[in-house]
Amino acid sequence: MAGHSKFKNIMHRKGAQDKKRSAMFSKLSREITVAAKMGMPDPDMNPRLRLAVNAAKAQSMPKDNIQRAIDKASAADGENYEEVRYEGYGPGGSAIIVEALTDNRNRTATAVRTAFSKNGGNLGTEGSVQHGFERLGLIEYPASAGDEEKVLEAAMEAGAEDIESSGDGHTIWTAADDLHQVAGDLEKVLGEAENVKLAWKPNLTVDMDEKNASTLIKLIDALEDDDDVQTVWGNYDISDDVMEKLDS
Repeated sequence: MAGHSKFKNIMHRKGAQDKKRSAMFSKLSREITVAAKMGMPDPDMNPRLRLAVNAAKAQSMPKDNIQRAIDKASAADGENYEEVRYEGYGPGGSAIIVEALTDNRNRTATAVRTAFSKNGGNLGTEGSVQHGFERLGLIEYPASAGDEEKVLEAAMEAGAEDIESSGDGHTIWTAADDLHQVAGDLEKVLGEAENVKLAWKPNLTVDMDEKNASTLIKLIDALEDDDDVQTVWGNYDISDDVMEKLDS
């Protein structure tokens, strides 16, 4: 069950950079509003809303902003967002899944298609790459949460399916339906997680050389810079050596 995998969510690389807080808060607010509208406006009674609120807290989003996003769900003039998923191919044979919340499907589809075409990729049809991924729950803790043995024991006790530990931190995988329960049990032992969300985990990863990695990162950045895009997942593996060359 234990062991470190080279698989990294796109957000891992981005997390080390200064991001525009207003854009990040906007995406978090949109998810909170949608979650509150789909269920009860009480995080304790609405697992998806609780996950969204926890994600916002992990990014130091002010409580007033969180409450405002929840209240927006019941506003008569509030925007109506729908969930849309796009699938496509990136450089070097990589597969990409893009999750968005939009009030204008045409606008979002055009923006996503443009990002792919301008950065060495192609937008595919629905289901074209999804078969290469598994829908799972993802919980992330910093290395400071405890050593691998402590986190492994807590994760097994909570009913997690897998754990990957490294010097950067701990990545815990759960069945999608168990995410809320496992995250709650882990919080009692390890404290609040850095990240709790549903994820697309690739069954197999594709190694990226320097050229393809450079183009891929531009594609990911272009997608994530779009206001409608919530998360981007891929099956790529960029080695530490390649990352060092790109960062130098």
